[in-house]
Amino acid sequence: MLWVWVFVAIAVGGLVMLISYAVWLAHKTADLLSEVGVLADQAGQLGDLLAQIQPAGPSAPNHRT
Repeated sequence: MLWVWVFVAIAVGGLVMLISYAVWLAHKTADLLSEVGVLADQAGQLGDLLAQIQPAGPSAPNHRT
């Protein structure tokens, strides 16, 4: 009868570990999605800055004689 309680304790411990891992994974996923949002915002800012760059006019041709 003791072995039944040993298996129940192992099963409960495994369930606790599984739930703990799921919570940890959810937190890591939230952190990752937050960082992806920051990256997208910075990419938008970079695009805005690049759009403000005015190309230089045509330069004088360089003739060699």
